[in-house]
Amino acid sequence: LRQRLAVASAVAGVATAGWLYLRHQKEQQQRARRLRRLRELSLGQGDFELRDTSGTPRRKKDFLGRWVLLYFGFTHCPDVCPEELEKLSRAVELLERDPALPPLQPLFVTVDPERDDAAALARYLRDFHPRLLGLTGTAEQVREAAAKFRVYVSAGPRDADGDYVVDHSVLTFLLGPDGVFRDCYGRSSTAEEVARSVRAHMDTDQALPP
Repeated sequence: LRQRLAVASAVAGVATAGWLYLRHQKEQQQRARRLRRLRELSLGQGDFELRDTSGTPRRKKDFLGRWVLLYFGFTHCPDVCPEELEKLSRAVELLERDPALPPLQPLFVTVDPERDDAAALARYLRDFHPRLLGLTGTAEQVREAAAKFRVYVSAGPRDADGDYVVDHSVLTFLLGPDGVFRDCYGRSSTAEEVARSVRAHMDTDQALPP
């Protein structure tokens, strides 16, 4: 009886090991397919040239080696942008609770460079995460940066005071340490969901193939 039990236990152990191996292989294959699809999207590829609130030139390659959460918006946005930046800030705070996680840089790129100069960005971003870095530039530089992420931007008509609203895509982009797009989050995503997703990407990170 003991011998039969030992044999049955051994068989069960082999079967479990085989199942775990097959599951691991399937997960690797799924991850590889996802990475290939991300590469095919071509979002965020290439560099951009902007400047931060201190006037320092910034390029996308400056953030290589760090994960990046990137949001395009504008400081005169009445409600959507503040809500999204609050959510982004909260997600970063949740991730910062684990010091073992790799570095993460939150970025805000204005889509309204006419009004959002360095000083305006600095004032606006004081209400959000202290490491949230604001980027602006010339109209052409901002337009080129937004185009690389296929962000829709359209300034509305001006009112009697010369004020206007900028319609734009509402998405937060996740870039990997290699600077390549990994995921994006819309308005329906909560800060907790964003944090969980970013953490999952960090835990299973695999560089995209060239």
